[in-house]
Amino acid sequence: MKHRILIVEDDPLSRELLTDWLETDRYEVMSATDLKTGFDAVQSHPPHLVLLDIGLGADDGLTLASWMRQQPELRQIPIIAVTAHAMVTETQRIIEAGCNAVVPKPVDLPSLQEQLQKWLRR
Repeated sequence: MKHRILIVEDDPLSRELLTDWLETDRYEVMSATDLKTGFDAVQSHPPHLVLLDIGLGADDGLTLASWMRQQPELRQIPIIAVTAHAMVTETQRIIEAGCNAVVPKPVDLPSLQEQLQKWLRR
């Protein structure tokens, strides 16, 4: 079974890099460019895992994480924040909002792969 991963990322280059890498690693990839399309994607075709950028233009990606944790059918989906805001205080806020892990930008692909394997095994 191919794991389906939703990337919620507003930066086209970051989104393309993650998509190419995940598809090469044989994941099925869906992508959303903003908070609204992220909500739509999660509801219409729930993924096995979400890679969530926290800074989505004027929107806070954590809105999606908090909302997912309130939905019985979505609350078990792992969410990995992929963010440039990975300082200790910010990481705590991200985890409290409902993310399972934080991967700092620029993304270290081996670290991301380790997190994917950890959370997709559950």
